[in-house]
Amino acid sequence: MTPCLSPKKKVGKKVAAAPLAVKKPELKKVVNPLFEKRTRNFGIGQDIQPSRDLSRFVKWPKYIRVQRQKAVLQKRLKVPPAINQFTQTLDRQTATALFKILEKYRPELPQAKKARLRARAEEKVAKKEDTPTKRPNVIRQGTNTVTKLVEQKKAQIVVIAHDVDPIEVSYSATVTRVLKVTYLGIY
Repeated sequence: MTPCLSPKKKVGKKVAAAPLAVKKPELKKVVNPLFEKRTRNFGIGQDIQPSRDLSRFVKWPKYIRVQRQKAVLQKRLKVPPAINQFTQTLDRQTATALFKILEKYRPELPQAKKARLRARAEEKVAKKEDTPTKRPNVIRQGTNTVTKLVEQKKAQIVVIAHDVDPIEVSYSATVTRVLKVTYLGIY
């Protein structure tokens, strides 16, 4: 037996018929006879041309030109993973919390150090017992210092800025990863 191949009726909404073509009356523009239209001629020796937007031809500062060229290169070239990892950084909320924690471990200011050493010297003059103060845990900064601490396995966490320039500094991320030290990039 062969199946019946009869065309099925389409079921669906019917489209409304188009309304009769009604032309809208065109409104004529009211021309005031007091104001004449005077076309300007910008030929040589004629009307002065309006000032143009020359912002495209501005000599931009070098740092702006460099950052624009860098952005173009990063869009057009394939960025190596060691550099591309700095495009993913901490979100603002987490970064703020991190900075609040790091604030507690800020190195002492030169004035505070001077006052501490002066107080210690006065105690020494007064022939009291000289007890050297224990060095507090503070944040260390600088590429060489941080790398040395990572190699000695004294660093617990390394914070790297996302826009390090020159980008060769990104080797510190590789060093920390190899020696299994936590590191993160921040804005």
